[in-house]
Amino acid sequence: MAMERARDTIGRIFLQRCFYLFAALLVMVAAAPLIEPTPTGKLATNVVQLFIIVAAVAAVGRSVLSFVIALLLAAPTLSFQWLSLYGGFPEAVVLALGFGTALYVVTLVYLLQYVFRRDVMTADKLYGAAAAYLMLGIVWAFGYAFINLYYPHSFAVGGAAAELAMPEFIYFSFTVLTSTGFGDLTPLSRQARSLCIVEQLIGALFVAILIARLAGVYPPSTHGRQ
Repeated sequence: MAMERARDTIGRIFLQRCFYLFAALLVMVAAAPLIEPTPTGKLATNVVQLFIIVAAVAAVGRSVLSFVIALLLAAPTLSFQWLSLYGGFPEAVVLALGFGTALYVVTLVYLLQYVFRRDVMTADKLYGAAAAYLMLGIVWAFGYAFINLYYPHSFAVGGAAAELAMPEFIYFSFTVLTSTGFGDLTPLSRQARSLCIVEQLIGALFVAILIARLAGVYPPSTHGRQ
């Protein structure tokens, strides 16, 4: 079957599937504050997102079903992202955000299923857990972008309402996820504040549950119980 052969080929190329996804996400997060909202900056963002999407398809494509679902979401995401870059299609931005959010949510769900599966914890699973944590921040960045799209001036820079681009949403999302809260970017609308609260709670719960999962890998020894 063509899909099975494609999935196996990607699996051989991306042997440590979760490592490549983690590396691509880390590059995106680290580079986001450096990207200017210019055509060149948007092009750089799309190139990095291209690598993230390819790595996401490889990471979740462990079965034919998950591979097909990821591929069906990845294709329109890439298409609308590049259409939004070159203009001429105003709805492309909304469609790119929608399909991108769906792809990242599906990737996150499959990653969590893989990481928290009750079997041996491997290096690939640890990279999967780290990738899932970074993916949480990216998913919420898309959520903030949606809120700002439908509720303009939902965020403030230095106390004044301002329009933000995706790099700023990524930066803001990770300050919320890690409970850093520098205060340079702040939510103004009720919708944005509600999303911030949910992200803070999920970020804290994720770390706590992951630590419990790692602790469960090493049960207490018989000698220790005695």
